[in-house]
Amino acid sequence: MRALGHRNFRFYFFGQAVSVLGSWVQQVALSWLIYRLTGSVALLGVTTFAALLPMLVVGPLAGAWIDRHDKRRLLILVQGLLALQAVVLAGLTALDAIGPSLIVAMSVMLGVLNAFDAPLRQSQISAFVGSRSDLPNALALNAMLFNSGRFLGPPLAGLLLGLTSEAVCFAINAVSFAALAIGVARIRVKASPRALGSMGKVFSEGLRYVATEYPVRMLIFVLATVNITASSYAVLLPVFAKDVFGGDARMLGWLWGAAGAGAFVGTIFLATRTGLPGLIKVVVAGAGVSALGLLVFSYNPMLWLALVAMAAVGFGISICNVGINMLLQGMAPDHLRGRVVSFFSSTRFGFDAIGGLLAGLVAARIGVQAAMLIEGVLLALFFVWTLRIVSRLRTEVVLREHRDD
Repeated sequence: MRALGHRNFRFYFFGQAVSVLGSWVQQVALSWLIYRLTGSVALLGVTTFAALLPMLVVGPLAGAWIDRHDKRRLLILVQGLLALQAVVLAGLTALDAIGPSLIVAMSVMLGVLNAFDAPLRQSQISAFVGSRSDLPNALALNAMLFNSGRFLGPPLAGLLLGLTSEAVCFAINAVSFAALAIGVARIRVKASPRALGSMGKVFSEGLRYVATEYPVRMLIFVLATVNITASSYAVLLPVFAKDVFGGDARMLGWLWGAAGAGAFVGTIFLATRTGLPGLIKVVVAGAGVSALGLLVFSYNPMLWLALVAMAAVGFGISICNVGINMLLQGMAPDHLRGRVVSFFSSTRFGFDAIGGLLAGLVAARIGVQAAMLIEGVLLALFFVWTLRIVSRLRTEVVLREHRDD
């Protein structure tokens, strides 16, 4: 918890805690709304794709644009726009004016805003901490917030859906964005140096760094593979909850919450890590754990084992995503941080979008259990391949640490 010793990070941390919880409540409620209205697993995949694709397309350019402006002010502005999106979604749902087309359109809007929000939040953490040695701990604590939201948000959303409606969940999310905006507004930190030159020049500089640095390039590849396979489980969970386990919104909340619990444990583990080279083996192991969880969950009829398998999937994905973020930000030069984070975010969420779309389309043809089994097999094969590059990756990270020192 040492990063909480920094005043600025504390304001960000507690505002982020409220915001993340609201976002997870909205995400679960939206999934349930789609499946309740249409019963279409394919539409679940399409909606997830629409929400996350802008991260892949807009994200890298957003990083270059962010590095040319005042990040703190932009972060506050984006929170206001995200709150507005949630208010509109709540209003349309309350008036029974929502349908598949509007849901997809609102998801696209959310995706575009998140393409700016994610790199803004991540790239500012180093400035809020003010100490490079405490940055890995701050990143792990930030991820812990996200994953505690995954643990608490879905069961809370299931309870709220049983007592109220999807519109109330969306309204709660709108209010939650104010917490982060207020927290960031109270932060006092020097504006980070702005990148100079045209958008094309700034973007090219970031792209060249990602493409030519071997550990950065390979970590992005691992990130893409894990998220196009394991992370797409979220698209299939409403179908498992209703059709496989015969449950309702509460069942969905428990399944999603189990994955969140595993992810939360993963971030607690990462918060204890101090050196970057040791994270390489941890990241690769996370891919293996995720693959095992998918394989066990796919055709398992026992609820208790399904919850354990979901926890393993969440743990493995968290270890991979957060560990890679810690490695990339630990290696990135300060003046490239916004662009490196944007490439991380666009890969993380963009390939999640592609995986979600593919999972939904495949599940519509061959069933959700077979679709999840295929994802598990593909990720298991990739895990075996990554064992070949662990030593070189670790050596490259050690060399960069010595060079920075």
